[in-house]
Amino acid sequence: MNSPKLGKAFYYLWGTQTAANAADVLYIMALTVLVLDHTGSLISATLVPLFRSLSQMLSGLLAPLLIYRYRLPRLLLLSQAGQFLFFTVMSVYLGIQGTGASLLVVFPLIFAMSFLDGWTVPARNALVPRLSGTREGLLKANGLLSVSDQVVQFAGWGLSGLVIAWIGTGPTLLVTAVIYGLAALLTLQVREPADGRDGTRVAARENAAEPGEAAAPRLALLTEGWRIIWHTGSLRALTAIDAIDMLGGSVWVGAFMLAFVQQALGQGEEWWGFINAVYFAGTVGGGLLVIAMVRRIGNRLLPFMLAGMAGYGILTFLYAVNTVPYTALVLVLIMGPFAELSAVTRRTLVQRSVSSGQLPKVLSAQAALMHLFFCISLLGMAWVAETFGIVKLYLFAAVLTCSAVLIGMLYARSLRQAERSA
Repeated sequence: MNSPKLGKAFYYLWGTQTAANAADVLYIMALTVLVLDHTGSLISATLVPLFRSLSQMLSGLLAPLLIYRYRLPRLLLLSQAGQFLFFTVMSVYLGIQGTGASLLVVFPLIFAMSFLDGWTVPARNALVPRLSGTREGLLKANGLLSVSDQVVQFAGWGLSGLVIAWIGTGPTLLVTAVIYGLAALLTLQVREPADGRDGTRVAARENAAEPGEAAAPRLALLTEGWRIIWHTGSLRALTAIDAIDMLGGSVWVGAFMLAFVQQALGQGEEWWGFINAVYFAGTVGGGLLVIAMVRRIGNRLLPFMLAGMAGYGILTFLYAVNTVPYTALVLVLIMGPFAELSAVTRRTLVQRSVSSGQLPKVLSAQAALMHLFFCISLLGMAWVAETFGIVKLYLFAAVLTCSAVLIGMLYARSLRQAERSA
């Protein structure tokens, strides 16, 4: 049977997010190099991703107020155009000041850009069900977005270092500004479906404040996503699974992978690069596999999600106890499709668990929580590795994934209701 077709609006959304993600990778790498060269301090360089995570978490907490006021395409445009303007200002400032640039100017600009970026992914994922049409179209759309995200991450982190070494930090920042501008232009073409219905705005008007009662509705808007998650069984389970996945997934951060390669596999840095490349190749292949299996998966999202998590957990356990480098490559290659199958089906279940009007608020709350867990996971997993050793770290990650499978089984009834929803 033919694969479900997606409209032009989705492909414009896909394009703008791919361009924005590519720009993010380039600018983070360029700024990290710039800050490291400027200060000679590794701690200062790590402030770049830390500032981004903290700002995006704050943005996720406040995003419901903006979702109340603006349609999602306009919110995306505001985010992309704002990032383009802030980044242009920063690029010009760095170009003029050179080595005399002050980090007291650079870091607030990073914070502002990251704040604008904080509602991009929730708005994107909330728009996808409206632009994809059918249930099968939704699964295909999520698969395409996942593949492009992985390709940008895989190619971007590898190529950005070469680009910086080839043309220098300053020109790299200018190239990044052009890509941000392209993302903003593509966002102009993202439109709601032709019927013009916007569940977000309808829901907002129903909860509109009476004169003199602005404070209470504002607080209600900020907490509505959290309340929906708490009172919806499928969302409670999926949010818990995402949080566990964030904790366990941090073991694939470069520093942990390098330590495992050196200590458990007894290899040098080149094997770190091999394993990293093969893992991302596996995730890209997994995303393509999900797209090919759209009709087979159909409304059986729960069993495929559980199978993906179980397979990922088992392979992580085997990877932890393995000491043969070539076997490690095979394991991480096979691991990718299981990881993507779990991630794409989970995202689709979240999108089916609530109405289109409630979805942006739920996704904003989840995004804020995931940014918090990312910060916690880096510190927590570093402590586990230092205290118990790098092998025990990966065994712990495998146990976490298995516990997520148990949560999915315990909430199977609620999750089945979500997978059958429109």
